[in-house]
Amino acid sequence: MINSSKTMLSLDLQIAVDDANLPSAAAFEQWVNAALVAAQHSSQDSSETELTIRLVDAAESQALNATYRGKDAPTNVLSFPFDNEGLPPELSLPLLGDLIICVPVVNAEAAAQGKPVTAHWAHLVIHGTLHLLGYDHIKQTEAEVMETLEKDIMAKLGYPDPYQDELDIDTVEQTQTNERR
Repeated sequence: MINSSKTMLSLDLQIAVDDANLPSAAAFEQWVNAALVAAQHSSQDSSETELTIRLVDAAESQALNATYRGKDAPTNVLSFPFDNEGLPPELSLPLLGDLIICVPVVNAEAAAQGKPVTAHWAHLVIHGTLHLLGYDHIKQTEAEVMETLEKDIMAKLGYPDPYQDELDIDTVEQTQTNERR
């Protein structure tokens, strides 16, 4: 559980894939919290938020993507926002929603794009969390708002611009040095 001045996060991290090179639970919490703080998210009734992140293999991602988006292929991240309206009062935490992240797709994308894998993980968790908060990138104006917020969050965390076509080698080397610490 992490705490900022406005939001306390209860993160349910579900690992449904064998991979020894996953980011730590603390890293996932840091990335989600950074998105919540940057988006100035706070529940009207509570300062607490609950979120599930499920790390899956390609088969589970493909099945979910086919069922919910009509696309028969695995994808990097799926966001399933929860509608808090009408929640029973006995629930202690407002549910933000679920993120489904496909581990092999994330790792393959990072390698193919020449990005530090941790930076790509951070970006996709932040991106998915912003979707849960209502941000989108279907319309150009919405995409600009969302991408600007993503870039700002990534920069505050010390990661390079995720939308930069050519990464500055000094930024990549500094990020990789920070990842080893």
